[in-house]
Amino acid sequence: MLKLTPILLAIAYGFLMYQFSAWRTKRMLDARSRPLDEPQVVALARRMAAALDLPEIRVQVFEIDPINGLAAPDGRIFITRGFLRKFKAGEVTAEELASVIAHELGHVALGHSRRRMIDFTGQNAVFMVLGAVLNRFIPFFGIWLANLLTSALAARLSRRDEHEADAYASALLVKAGIGTEPQKSMFRKLGVWAAARGAEMPAWLMSHPKIEERIRLIEAREARWVQP
Repeated sequence: MLKLTPILLAIAYGFLMYQFSAWRTKRMLDARSRPLDEPQVVALARRMAAALDLPEIRVQVFEIDPINGLAAPDGRIFITRGFLRKFKAGEVTAEELASVIAHELGHVALGHSRRRMIDFTGQNAVFMVLGAVLNRFIPFFGIWLANLLTSALAARLSRRDEHEADAYASALLVKAGIGTEPQKSMFRKLGVWAAARGAEMPAWLMSHPKIEERIRLIEAREARWVQP
């Protein structure tokens, strides 16, 4: 039992850290968000809600500049102010924003927040064990290597969640009569904006799949759906 104590402590620490992060995120979102009131986007959200037999899909605007959408641990969906500025400037369509909402709704519907909590606590335990073992054989560099390996694991798990949310969004967009073209064009634009920001990190450390891969998988799903 004593041998397992460090691992159990690492799991408990990871769980508490995740809960604290979720609590801090909720407070920040509560303080810096308001309901989305763009009529075109709200109308599309209503179409998606009807496709899911839901009374509504509530979307909030997170008052920050970076371009992003997010699903909070408590299930709420947010679009950033930066994204809305792109919409108002005519650089993003209402349908493309709807595809972002559909993707974040996928994270909620598929329980990714709960899964991330489990993944996070597990990764923390893996890091502690790997760090202790590797540090015996590679002093000073063991902790660095353990961190690199657990970061790669976390990125891989995150990419899995992104692919699942993409598939959910594609199915919802088709069911709501919006189609997947806005989803694909939104990814292309995100790729252009990311390229303009600078160099890309190694693929195995990326928390999101490559744009080309995401579009290819959307088109592969479409091909299966239209087969007689």
